[in-house]
Amino acid sequence: MKKLILLFVFLFSVVLAKAQMGYNYKEFGIGLDVSYARGYTNIARQDEHIVANINFIYNYSPYIPVTAELQFGTLSGGGLTQNLDRYGRMFTNHFEAFVLHADFQLGEVIDYSQNDFLNIVKNFYFGSGGGIVFNSNTVQRTNVIPENGSLDYVFPGKDASINLTVPLRFGYEFKIYNEYSEPYMAIDLGYVHNLVFGEGLDGYDDPSNKFKNNATNQYRQIVIGVKFNFGNITSYNKLIRRFP
Repeated sequence: MKKLILLFVFLFSVVLAKAQMGYNYKEFGIGLDVSYARGYTNIARQDEHIVANINFIYNYSPYIPVTAELQFGTLSGGGLTQNLDRYGRMFTNHFEAFVLHADFQLGEVIDYSQNDFLNIVKNFYFGSGGGIVFNSNTVQRTNVIPENGSLDYVFPGKDASINLTVPLRFGYEFKIYNEYSEPYMAIDLGYVHNLVFGEGLDGYDDPSNKFKNNATNQYRQIVIGVKFNFGNITSYNKLIRRFP
């Protein structure tokens, strides 16, 4: 009798596990991103650089990840000749940033259960958040072009500064499933446009009566990343992985 009960419990657990296949996801994740980045500042000519991100993720649902992100990278631009910058300005910013953001994937609100196209579209996302950029600039501070005036002129600004930032995020997440049909990892392709409030990205705070200085500092990232999910298993209210 005891063996029959154990067999029944085992079979019931197998059936229950199969019934849950496709609904479950892990609560946490860790990820690594690399991005192709450039700035948009008072300096017209900007260089392209690689920026690296480390991400710590809480999966509120399989379609709403909330992420704490650490960024490490470089922005630079300008040059000492007029063909590179009209005023001979040049900067290199080895920056770090901490950003907290949430993404909203379409799968949270659309019914993709009976539609192949919507099953693909469900992984498109948009998102935003807020954070802090820690700027560490090396800046050409003095005028090097005599036609612009005295060579003693000093461009105002700070080499080291802290600015608030708001990211605007768009992209697509390719979910990869394990044998239990759980999304255990993902590859992300995205575009991020970061609005930075202040004059710290290039280190120049030029007076607007002398220089064109009327736009918010920004930098964009073209991102590819990978994340691995782990932790507690949670059930979603609909199938995450749609079977043919």
